[in-house]
Amino acid sequence: MVAIALHSVIPVRTEAREGAEQNTQMLFGELCQILDEQPRWRRIRLESDGQEGWVDAKMITPMTDKEYATHKKALKTAATVAFPMAYAMSENNGQTIPLTAGTKLTNYQSPMTNEASPARFEVLGVGFRIDPSMVITAPLEMNQENLLKAVRFFINVPYLWGGKNALGMDCSGFTQTVMNLFGKTLLRNASEQVTQGKPIKDLSKAKAGDLVFFTKSPMTNDQLPITHVGIVIDPERVIHCSGRVKVEKLDSQGIFNAETGEYSHHLVAIRRV
Repeated sequence: MVAIALHSVIPVRTEAREGAEQNTQMLFGELCQILDEQPRWRRIRLESDGQEGWVDAKMITPMTDKEYATHKKALKTAATVAFPMAYAMSENNGQTIPLTAGTKLTNYQSPMTNEASPARFEVLGVGFRIDPSMVITAPLEMNQENLLKAVRFFINVPYLWGGKNALGMDCSGFTQTVMNLFGKTLLRNASEQVTQGKPIKDLSKAKAGDLVFFTKSPMTNDQLPITHVGIVIDPERVIHCSGRVKVEKLDSQGIFNAETGEYSHHLVAIRRV
């Protein structure tokens, strides 16, 4: 059985209970496979990145095979919310729904008259209106200028374990969301993202948009687990979410925290996706 998210953000938890840890989130329009059922809960697998977990049954909407096939096809040409938060208005009842960056807008139609007019998208036969300035209709070209434009409104978004929206993100949720704007599909966790793309061996060769991966401690003879990821702005700066989204100094040792005078994260890998 398959289902869709028709809420802005749905918490996906490690166990079938409200107090369980959130390991990721499901955004409006995302699809999932239902793997297991309990009276109040459904165990799901997200189609976007394969993450599994439990969601409140009333927060997802089951789909027919025809609805699923139609929506899945429409996702291939969907537009994308590019700002941390935008608002769409339902044509059915006039109610608004907040949509976070990375949300896919299927059957998107640009304004027919002028830029001040709203754009339109449609999900399961329901039409919505949205400000077209909040949306990109094609992936951005990866370069430093576009990267800085894309991330400037994310600065100071607070850290939230399992989060990937403007009210809270973890490090890999941030990289997944930002790279989505450039047409790059990342897996969910830093330990998974480090397997994607090709390795860059020297930080001096890194370019804007490369991913940098870190451990909590300097490397020893034993390989330490990947615990953090950020995005290269240039070989001396990284943007990442640690406490909040911020730009910090980057060098071959890792991320240097100017406030403490110490390295907060130790560099172990660079990947270009």
